[in-house]
Amino acid sequence: MPAIANDWLKPLEAEFKKPYYKQLYQTVVREYARGTVYPPADDIFNAFHLTPLSEVRVVILGQDPYHNAEQAHGLCFSVRPHVEIPPSLMNIYTELHDDMGCRIPNNGCLVKWAEQGVLLLNTVLTVRAHQAASHQNIGWEEFTDAVIRIVDQQDEPIVFLLWGRPAQRKKALLHNPRHLVLEAPHPSPLSAHRGFFGCRHFSKTNDFLVKNGREPIDWQIEDVV
Repeated sequence: MPAIANDWLKPLEAEFKKPYYKQLYQTVVREYARGTVYPPADDIFNAFHLTPLSEVRVVILGQDPYHNAEQAHGLCFSVRPHVEIPPSLMNIYTELHDDMGCRIPNNGCLVKWAEQGVLLLNTVLTVRAHQAASHQNIGWEEFTDAVIRIVDQQDEPIVFLLWGRPAQRKKALLHNPRHLVLEAPHPSPLSAHRGFFGCRHFSKTNDFLVKNGREPIDWQIEDVV
């Protein structure tokens, strides 16, 4: 796995030294050696590389990476350019259109969000090809819980978007009154109609950021040629 070298390193150093992380590291290395695992190893920590801790304004929590070829690249809900937009992300775009007037783009690459301070964090960072949830309970959850606690400790106001029950269970880790926590059903086609559509989380996020003296997010993803 690639090293994390930006301002995440210092607050995460203690995690890297814990026995669970050593075992996690060994398990992940073994899994990549045995077969196909997503995302590519160099992309596992892209959420941290693209969104330094000091720049986090919004946190969106996913579950585990997409498990089909060419999809996952280390950012929750995001896929590489020129890959078909997954259904959950299409529903996110639909809500963005209804909430903010954003045009639905022709791709699902969310790097633009990450570079603006939207931490696109899956709670599990790797998965075997074509086997959803195959890397749950190998240690990633303990690591990403630590990440959430670190973000919660930041002084600057931050918005946490918790979509679906697995993400909402992480609310118990959040205690800082400076932050805003917004909850809604998951944008999956199975649940989006139960309250994700119409939640207006994107405009509520920007209203909160502006009210607290922070730059709003430009949610519009541009088309790729």
